[in-house]
Amino acid sequence: MTENTIPAPFPPIALVVMGVSGCGKSSAGEAIARQLGWQLVEGDTYHAPESVAKMAAGIALTDADREGWLARLAALLAAADAQHGVVLTCSALKRKYRDQLRAAQPGLGFVFLDLDYETALARVQTRGGHFFSPELVANQFATLQDPRAEPDVLTLKATEPLAEIALATQQWVKAMPLARQ
Repeated sequence: MTENTIPAPFPPIALVVMGVSGCGKSSAGEAIARQLGWQLVEGDTYHAPESVAKMAAGIALTDADREGWLARLAALLAAADAQHGVVLTCSALKRKYRDQLRAAQPGLGFVFLDLDYETALARVQTRGGHFFSPELVANQFATLQDPRAEPDVLTLKATEPLAEIALATQQWVKAMPLARQ
């Protein structure tokens, strides 16, 4: 299931479950948090109301739109410690976004849920009660800077069962040096 794994030099005390819209960040994040016994933080709930309205209208967010959101998420990650691990769901599409989150929490790992465009679009079109417009899926893929070559990234296929994603993540965390038992 794992496409590549670049081990972190230390065990993460926080994880970001990342990827394009429709990859299953929320569901996988919940399963991972439960598996690890960590707190789940749903990143979408920290968007400014103006950003939510833009996305609902099919308007892509700019880096400026994301500044406050990323700062709020970074502050949440900074509060994580070895006794209170955090699983954050966040698209984290660009390297600079991931680097901003890394700067806030040195013990940060990323779980990249890899998914093809057609499957992402189909998932977004069929989910109800979410503000994200299907028209923005193409923009997500255009914006995504592949994280696979970065350190502290576990890449998993987003189409795998949630239990397998959670277990693979737990094994990755435990395999790191000095991992919490």
